[in-house]
Amino acid sequence: MAVKIKLKRLGKIRSPHYRIVVADSRTRRDGRAIEEIGLYHPVQNPSRIEVDSERAQYWLGVGAQPTEPVLAILKVTGDWQKFKGLPAPAPMLVAEPKADKRALFEAAAKEAGDEPKGEAVTAKAKKTEKKAEAAEADASTESTEA
Repeated sequence: MAVKIKLKRLGKIRSPHYRIVVADSRTRRDGRAIEEIGLYHPVQNPSRIEVDSERAQYWLGVGAQPTEPVLAILKVTGDWQKFKGLPAPAPMLVAEPKADKRALFEAAAKEAGDEPKGEAVTAKAKKTEKKAEAAEADASTESTEA
């Protein structure tokens, strides 16, 4: 049985996510896989690539053939060079960790602590209040005239 390491597509129409899988070469792209050995999310910046290096080395060692896109991913992660005995590539870019939302909220609340505590009234609300006051004034003048 010919075994390939290939990408299994997941996700929405314009939001692809892939799993790096080991599957029989005769199965369809999103068909049944023998084993999942990694993730590839190309939409994120930088792309998210996670490969179980130990399992990738095993499958390459027993003769599994990577497809061209998977070969490129394995070269980026350094697994292909490790399998072939070549020098390791430059390290991958890693996304910066996101800031804690609670800490950001507390910092914003602390900065806003000296601001006035009055009602938050928008310009549109002020206009409607003025119209309502004018209508009341007109109604009171009409009632006094009659």
